[in-house]
Amino acid sequence: MARTRAGRFVVGFVALTGVTSVMAPHAMADEVVAAKPAVSNTAAGAEQPSVDKDKAADGKAVTLQALKVTAQTTPAEMARAIQQGAPNIINVLPATEIQKLPDVNAAEAVRRVPGISLESDTGEGRFVNIRGLDADLNGTTFGGVRLPPTNLASPMGGGRAVAFDSIPTGLIGAITVTKTNTPDQDAEALGGTIEITPKQVPPGKDRFFEAEVGTGIETLRNTPIKDYSLSGGGRFGADNAFSFIGTIAYYEDKRGVDDIEGSYADDQSNGTPDKVMNDFEQRYYRYHRRRLGYGGEFNYQPDADNRWYVRYFDAGYTESVSRQRLTYNMFQGGTGSVMVDPSNPKGFIDPNVTYDKSLRDEKETIDTRVLTLGGENHFQSFKIDYLAAATYGSYNKPFDYNSDFASPGAVNVAYDNISDPRFPRFRNLNGPNPLDPANYALSSLQNSTEHDHNQEYTGAFNVTIPTSFFQGGDDHGADENIKFGASARKRDRHGSIERFTYGVPALPLTQFATNNAVTFYDNHYQNGNNINGTALRNFLSSNPGLFPLANPQGDQQSDAQGTSSAKEDVYALYGQYQFAPTEKLSVLTGVRWERTLATYVGNQILRDTNGNFVGAIPNSRSHSYGNFFPTVQLRYELAEDLVARANYSKTIARPGFNQVTAAILIDPAADNVTQGNPNLKPTTSDNFDLSLEYYLNDGGVASVGVFDKELSNYIVNKEEVGVIFPNNGLFAGFTGAAKVFTFDNLSSAHARGIELNYQQKFTRLPGWLGGFGVGANYTYVNSSGEIRPGEHLQLPSTSRNTGNLMLFYDKGGLNVNLGAYYVSKNIFGVGGSAATDIWSQARFSLDLGASYAIDQQWSLFLNAKNLTNTRLKFTEGPSNSRPIQREFYEQTITVGARFKL
Repeated sequence: MARTRAGRFVVGFVALTGVTSVMAPHAMADEVVAAKPAVSNTAAGAEQPSVDKDKAADGKAVTLQALKVTAQTTPAEMARAIQQGAPNIINVLPATEIQKLPDVNAAEAVRRVPGISLESDTGEGRFVNIRGLDADLNGTTFGGVRLPPTNLASPMGGGRAVAFDSIPTGLIGAITVTKTNTPDQDAEALGGTIEITPKQVPPGKDRFFEAEVGTGIETLRNTPIKDYSLSGGGRFGADNAFSFIGTIAYYEDKRGVDDIEGSYADDQSNGTPDKVMNDFEQRYYRYHRRRLGYGGEFNYQPDADNRWYVRYFDAGYTESVSRQRLTYNMFQGGTGSVMVDPSNPKGFIDPNVTYDKSLRDEKETIDTRVLTLGGENHFQSFKIDYLAAATYGSYNKPFDYNSDFASPGAVNVAYDNISDPRFPRFRNLNGPNPLDPANYALSSLQNSTEHDHNQEYTGAFNVTIPTSFFQGGDDHGADENIKFGASARKRDRHGSIERFTYGVPALPLTQFATNNAVTFYDNHYQNGNNINGTALRNFLSSNPGLFPLANPQGDQQSDAQGTSSAKEDVYALYGQYQFAPTEKLSVLTGVRWERTLATYVGNQILRDTNGNFVGAIPNSRSHSYGNFFPTVQLRYELAEDLVARANYSKTIARPGFNQVTAAILIDPAADNVTQGNPNLKPTTSDNFDLSLEYYLNDGGVASVGVFDKELSNYIVNKEEVGVIFPNNGLFAGFTGAAKVFTFDNLSSAHARGIELNYQQKFTRLPGWLGGFGVGANYTYVNSSGEIRPGEHLQLPSTSRNTGNLMLFYDKGGLNVNLGAYYVSKNIFGVGGSAATDIWSQARFSLDLGASYAIDQQWSLFLNAKNLTNTRLKFTEGPSNSRPIQREFYEQTITVGARFKL
């Protein structure tokens, strides 16, 4: 690998991937250029990279400092070169590497990077944690522009995390994970920043075209898959000054999920045996998701000193959900009603069990749009770059029907959830058969709609001035510069929910039951006949008189609780200086200042002493604060390919929208108040990093790094007991001590750990053995915070251990990759005590990706995802013996062909 210097050896992915780029400048057909990676949210899409190129005599090779770039140079080498030359700590994943494994969205792709852990839902990756910190605490950009959240149901409820499952991998040119911020980056990146770079026109080509056509099967329900993508573009006009690229990616599946969920009575203090259940649900899912991403970029670059561009991208999905559920309603007799089974000391007998058959019939659409206009201009003694952007993130749910059919009377049930907690077993001792649809009648019906919308307008202007305060030997100091700039982000957010609760006639389930009974969960459970959601919806629309609104007050309360809005503007100024005081040492230092002006609006919900909704009072709170974010990033070349780093940076995470909202739910009947905390402070972190990186041949690397994030004002759930409210005004009806559920800041918390990374292709082995290689990374995180008074536990969403292992073979057109991923358990939800915390249990998964290049244009691929049929498991408390959810999906198999010109 080439010897590099911070900020000098900067590389455009485009030169080697044929598609991928991080801001590649215009290049002639016989030239390959180097470009600075997009690591700044204010400059990534607009900055004209510095170019360091030497054209070989034959016009077929280029030397970038000591690296000779030829057609045989691999994308992995280019990615490692960017990482090696960067002044800060980053990891780069180009599209050609993403393509090697069956990762269908951005979350699944980025989990292969050291320090990343994944939160999954419905069998796909959705949210991303960096170095153990919750997804709400990270930043995400697309082409250098910050992305808004779309799915507000983030794991910790902050509503700021980007749902990466809405971004198909076919839309991605590269992913860059920044772990130590520079001043020209947005500071809202407590864990780090994930930059998703769109595809670009490859330099050196007047035109290009790539296509992928794939098909496959989801084996759990034997449902089909469609996988299509197209990318194309080229240069035209006088001197090829114009360029255009268009990209479209479509992925459709109909995934099935087998799931069981339950909860516990937790009544041991009153003598109830441990593990007595409160309910148990047998859930049978069908999802139909159509994920679509498309976009394009138009560039005008009349010469090497000027460039302007416009870029638009749109990504999202539409999904229909059918959740069929058979529910055992248990422990309805309360304390003393459940006894140990005399014939089975590990089982129980509950004489008061009732059954419900229910259906959730729902449709939702998630969409993200990004429009960017920008440019850059080089003058004799300085350079400017600038952009203006608009981003829109939306979540729309046109309907969400939840119907319930109940069975009459109580049943005596024996069950055992101790012998094998993975598969609780149930046996009716008397009463009606729960699988017979004739034993059920319609008992309730609800519908709801939801609309959430985020829009943000961004403007940025940057100036870079080359300096020469430090000079000496070779090209020492050639990239010394001072950079400063300003930016503004103006965000508007609003959300609304409407709920409709209907009165229902006692219609028999037989009128809406499907023909076939369901046996599922590897033949462990039977659910009887499913409910036909289309037939039920059609009956409702044809007979509205049979379904009057039954609870208008409750619906109005739900609507008021679901209505919120926010304005959040962030203005920033920064300055940074990059220089090399010695030939081996390079330094980037500077400071960023951000001013936050925000207003959060919610409703105070009022109930009377009987628990009835009385009204809602709009409540608005404004905030303004400023923060400085200094940094010092040191990079030292111990040897030609051995780099040591020592970095300090400071970052921020603003409170989640539902955490800082002024909304209040006042419930004197239950003697509790649930409210946001408008006085929350943002969480800040002082970040310390040390790393040692050794760069190997063929894009290999061996590195070790340690990090320490010292967190101030970390936000946690808070439960206050014994609170006395005045029995008047908003709190009329409170006559004693009450509970308050809210959020609070911790004075301090931390996340510390170590990252190990190794990747190498064994090209020195003889003959065909030279195609083998291995990649492995491991991250350990030790975090702690006072989650409850006097209890210091690991922070929510923080897995102590995360790792990837990839074995691969790449030679003679054959490329085979076996990728393993492991993440240890973490706290998913904070309860009232350690015993009732919800834990996401450890997961191990194995994927296979294989392709064969028939020639330079055609290749075939085969992907097999989730070979291990990995379960998603949640438990009450840290032990595996108290499961509350356990679902699986089986394998996803796809095959297809790729074509490129």
